[in-house]
Amino acid sequence: MGNGMEALKHLRKAYRMRWKRRRLLYRAFRKRRQLKPVTNRTAQIAADDILVFSTVRNEMVRLPHFLEHYRALGVRHFLMVDNDSDDGTRAFLAQQSDVSLWTTPASYKLSRFGVDWLTWLQRQYAHDHWCLTLDADEILIYPHHDTRPLRALTEWLDSHGRRSFGAMMLDMYPKGPLNAQTYVTGEDPFSILNWFDGGNYMIQRKDDLENLWIQGGPRARQFFADRPKRAPTMSKTPLVKWRRGYAYVSSSHSLLPRMLNHVYDDQGGEKTSGILLHTKFLHTIVEKSAEEKHRQEHFANSELYDTYYDGLTQNPDLWCEGSTKLISWRQLEAMGLMSKGNWV
Repeated sequence: MGNGMEALKHLRKAYRMRWKRRRLLYRAFRKRRQLKPVTNRTAQIAADDILVFSTVRNEMVRLPHFLEHYRALGVRHFLMVDNDSDDGTRAFLAQQSDVSLWTTPASYKLSRFGVDWLTWLQRQYAHDHWCLTLDADEILIYPHHDTRPLRALTEWLDSHGRRSFGAMMLDMYPKGPLNAQTYVTGEDPFSILNWFDGGNYMIQRKDDLENLWIQGGPRARQFFADRPKRAPTMSKTPLVKWRRGYAYVSSSHSLLPRMLNHVYDDQGGEKTSGILLHTKFLHTIVEKSAEEKHRQEHFANSELYDTYYDGLTQNPDLWCEGSTKLISWRQLEAMGLMSKGNWV
């Protein structure tokens, strides 16, 4: 009797998730008209190219290093949505020969924080490609990234039947007030953002989507100590061998079908995983936080995060005695923040 009830529960959950995925795909179909092409160079995409998808707004300060990093890893084409930038982002991206660009003035929040727009583009152009879905402030590293290109990783994932690859986002910050050191566009941001929190993370498994939910780091410590469940989510699945029926549910934190969220080992071992080094805390964050508080576009319940933005506009020092200085990916692996798994 018990086994039968469990099987029925499982079937009901699977049915709900299938309909949820269909609704998300339909949302993306409806939002497609919000996108206006600026430069569509997708005809140059080869069958085995690794692609990047990203929605950006006023990210000119980060984009040169972002593009350089992923080109060096082996990304061959970038499909970008510009959400009404006014800092030169659109013109810069339009000039890049490996970028296809769309623009929209529509609401970032009402497009599920850009995910609806990217889902439509992925449905059109990503089928059977390994794809990275990223924000402009996310720099992926993985075991041996300094000597092995993304192609080596994706071929290994293919050979092991894996269609997705997980990474924990690691907030990087400077020592001292956030705007005390000015970042120069195009330089290595981690010459300034070279500190992180090494151990204050909480992990739970979400039953509905079967994904990991990680919270912690300097934002949880500094701004959400009295309400830790409101702290930003740090777990992501940015790298996926895409199919037209796939859809992200919440940013790149979770996907459907649920099998794509199984980027962890629940049998006591460790699956190969990476780190998204987060460059959010460049000097520009202080001024930008005041703007984002006014726009109310970055959180579903934006008013609940007003104190977070207020805290950032005070130009805080996120460094503490427990902060760790970044040395290498091997250090992050030794600390258990990323894993080689059985990839050697």
